[in-house]
Amino acid sequence: MPSKTVTVGSAVGLHARPAAIIAEAAEQYDDEILLSLEGSDDDPVDAASSLMIMTLGAEKGAAVTVESENAAAVEEIAALVERDLDAE
Repeated sequence: MPSKTVTVGSAVGLHARPAAIIAEAAEQYDDEILLSLEGSDDDPVDAASSLMIMTLGAEKGAAVTVESENAAAVEEIAALVERDLDAE
């Protein structure tokens, strides 16, 4: 399964606004897209759910892995995780 590990770019981590933007983008794909926090024993969460994204507790600078059968989805969602979505 294609995956990519990136660093959270949003100033206050993956809280409500960045999570909503990521979930909205993930909903555009038919494939499941999962996010996991590096170093955590928790199960990966559905990237199409802003609430589940927030449960990761990913702060700025945290490493998050994006995985999906769809390589284009991995690239798009990983790019969003890396951006400072609060600055837009």
